[in-house]
Amino acid sequence: MPLKTFVGVVYPQFIDHMGHMNVQYYASMFDQATWAFLSEFGIDAYYMKTNHRGMAAVSQQTKYRLELFPGDVVEIQTRLLEVTEKTIRFIHTMRRRPSGQTIASSELVGVHYDTANHKACPLPHRIRKELSAAATPRIDPNRG
Repeated sequence: MPLKTFVGVVYPQFIDHMGHMNVQYYASMFDQATWAFLSEFGIDAYYMKTNHRGMAAVSQQTKYRLELFPGDVVEIQTRLLEVTEKTIRFIHTMRRRPSGQTIASSELVGVHYDTANHKACPLPHRIRKELSAAATPRIDPNRG
C-alpha cells in the first residue's frame, strides 16, 4: 500500500530557462519523500546516529512524464517493492494535485550500511520484518 511521503509547491525559483521545474527540484522532492518513507519504518536520524548506521542510494531511475510550473502542488506516494537482507527497493510516484496526473516516478535501491566501517550491513530483523510486511511487488503483465 502506498504511503503519502511528500506534499509541496513549485515555486518560481524552481523554474529553469526552459520555463518549467528544473530536474534538481524533482530530485530534491523525491529525496525528501525517501527520508519520510524510511522514517515510517524506524530508519530515521535518531536510529542512524545511535546505531552508527546509514542508508545510501545505489540506484535511481527517474521517469519524467509531464512538466511542472509555478504554483503547481504535488504529492508523492511511495510504494515498497522489495526488501533483502541489506537493501530496500521502492518507487515514488509524483502527482499533480488536485488532478492526480502522474508527473514523474523514481525507482530507487537503497543499501543499509555501517557508517563506522563504511560497508553494507544487514537491516535489523524488526525493521526488515516491518518492511517485508509492507512490500507490494510489481506485477509483471508478461507472467501467466
